[in-house]
Amino acid sequence: MALWDRIRESASTMQTQLMAKKNDLTSGAFRDASMAMCALVAAADGTIDPAERRRVAQLISTNEVLRNFDADDLRRRFEDNLAKLTADFDFGKVGVLQEIAKARKKPAEARAVIQIGIVIGGADGDFDRTEQAAVREACYTLELPPHEFDL
Repeated sequence: MALWDRIRESASTMQTQLMAKKNDLTSGAFRDASMAMCALVAAADGTIDPAERRRVAQLISTNEVLRNFDADDLRRRFEDNLAKLTADFDFGKVGVLQEIAKARKKPAEARAVIQIGIVIGGADGDFDRTEQAAVREACYTLELPPHEFDL
């Protein structure tokens, strides 16, 4: 199976798993962590291009799980996290990982945050090494084994 096919299948599987948990994913911790994850993946290569912003905006507007929250609030949180990362990537990453860590207490939420990172990373068909490394780091922050997500 080609790499692209595996990425697409993995992202599709993650989306299906997220939908199954939709009613359990309504906390503020999940909201904050998921937007931090989106920002971390979008900025993983050190730059944030308009296509990455559009991918996250599309996810916010079309993802059934994220419809549990106000779209404008999600966009603001995403942009706030991006601002931290663009001001000083290393220092901003510490703050973003702290936001992600909010989901650590509930394993279902923690896994869902990782799944959102994989969905965002694979949205363009290229879940590259920097994006994978960012999601892997989030796994460690959430005390989840990266191999559980094929990372």
